Amino acid sequence: MNPTTAADTHPLDHLVLPTQSLDVARARLAALGFVVAPTGIHPFGTENCCVFLADGTFLEPLAVGDEQAAMKAIAEGNVFVARDRVYRDSHGDEGFSAVALATGNADADHARYVEAGLSAGDTLSFSRAFTDAVGKSDIASFKLAFASDSNATDAFLFACERVNAPKVDRTALQAHANGATGIVEVVAVSGRPAEQHRLISVAVNDPTASGQGGAFHLPNAILSVFDPASFTARFGLPAGAPTDLRLAAVVFSVRSADITARLLAANSIKHDIAGNNDIVVQPASGQGAAFIFREIQ
Repeated sequence: MNPTTAADTHPLDHLVLPTQSLDVARARLAALGFVVAPTGIHPFGTENCCVFLADGTFLEPLAVGDEQAAMKAIAEGNVFVARDRVYRDSHGDEGFSAVALATGNADADHARYVEAGLSAGDTLSFSRAFTDAVGKSDIASFKLAFASDSNATDAFLFACERVNAPKVDRTALQAHANGATGIVEVVAVSGRPAEQHRLISVAVNDPTASGQGGAFHLPNAILSVFDPASFTARFGLPAGAPTDLRLAAVVFSVRSADITARLLAANSIKHDIAGNNDIVVQPASGQGAAFIFREIQ
């Protein structure tokens, strides 16, 4: 295979947050100060209500809208739906199951994953309607390639190729009252952090990544893997049950920590301060990960 360079390292695309109910997720995310997009329907039984950020990343709260269609998709080898089902069976309907990485060639990523012995299954191509804040619709098309270590069953990573980007205006969907402008860090917990380095380096297409200090530097964000004690020390949050790899927290950049804190207080959202004045909101129904708001000028 051709050698890769730092320029080939995949950026963060989006995060998958399973939830039992999109209505609950929408209400919770709105209370946190986010604008939530209209519901998107997948052709294989799942549905989402995304939160789009100005840096091009987004959150994907994911629910099962059509159980029969989802079961059919699993039987036909749909890795996305199958991994969602495995996650829900193990952890319940609320959580943080996957990190999606942006790619221009999902087929090439799939080939790399297979060669490394880290493929989670066949690629997946699909399209769905996308509607912006004023009701304008277009078709979004994607191709996904999946990576997972057999020992890391609590989380997976996948490459997401946007085959057709919808021609709609997302500006209104990115104007969040809490001041969030992007995702600066994704935080995972592992009882054996060093053993996750190969999976992550292959998934992000950076074979030279060392994960020094548990941090993998993507072009637009950091993916950090902490041992349980370090995670708790940094964020003041419980690390949870032992795991090889579990996604635990999302760090957002905000324009003003004061504005964010006032909004959370006004909406009766309990929050704490950790580290260098990070605003920490623990997971709740409709919010499967800890949300951490960090002022970045």
